[in-house]
Amino acid sequence: MRLSPVMMVMQTAAQKAAKRLLRDFNEVEQLQVSIKGPGDFVSQADLRAEQTLREELERARPGYAFLMEESGESGSDNWTWRWIVDPLDGTSNFLHGIPHWAISIGLQRRLPDGKVELAAALIYNPAAGEMFWAEKGSGAFLNERRIRVSARREMPESLFATGIPFAKVPARQRLPFARVLGNLMPRVAGVRRFGAASLDLAWVAAGRYEGYWEFGIKPWDCAAGILIVREAGGQVTAPDGTELDDLPDDVMIVAGNGNMHGKLLDIVADSLKNPE
Repeated sequence: MRLSPVMMVMQTAAQKAAKRLLRDFNEVEQLQVSIKGPGDFVSQADLRAEQTLREELERARPGYAFLMEESGESGSDNWTWRWIVDPLDGTSNFLHGIPHWAISIGLQRRLPDGKVELAAALIYNPAAGEMFWAEKGSGAFLNERRIRVSARREMPESLFATGIPFAKVPARQRLPFARVLGNLMPRVAGVRRFGAASLDLAWVAAGRYEGYWEFGIKPWDCAAGILIVREAGGQVTAPDGTELDDLPDDVMIVAGNGNMHGKLLDIVADSLKNPE
């Protein structure tokens, strides 16, 4: 396919970072790992991948700002373009030899009126050979194939994804999650927890899931996935229905196909309203 210049930059950067990640993944037992917190690990592979992505993106687009998982924010506060990068989403999967992890790159643009929009997105799982990507207004793709969200309309036929809270997640997020899960499970075909938020969103876009929700994730976990779902014909909002282009530090997210988003949103919103 003929790619735009910015998508060429993004794909080239992701493929370069992926080569070393794949080598490290095949030697995962030898990786030196430092612990950032309970259940939240960062490896040498993670840090090397972030450095590679930063170098490649900065060389191709000097002056763009960055928001990266490991190194945080950099560049002008008054940026017009900003990369949002997770060099290794699904680090725990990676460190356990589970081939479900991804490089995620989103590109934000600040318009003259101050509004922020998501302009381009890429989610790449090198272990599976799957690259999901999109640009605003141009559709969503898996490798070279156009993708669309599923057309399922009924909850009992639908599959949903989420991120089950783990050790470091505070109780204020665990309890609402439990209420959503308790309300949703009796109504649906199943709920999955595969451990990589970016891929959960990519799989909604590809029609593998009908919906996805999660509380307290970070912008780099979901920036790319938000645009890819939208360009595949789905909907992504906060639980109150507001858009998420100008991402907060802690993101509460609900995504789904055109039929399921509203239904899932109602369950999530009701669970957040009613603590009992």
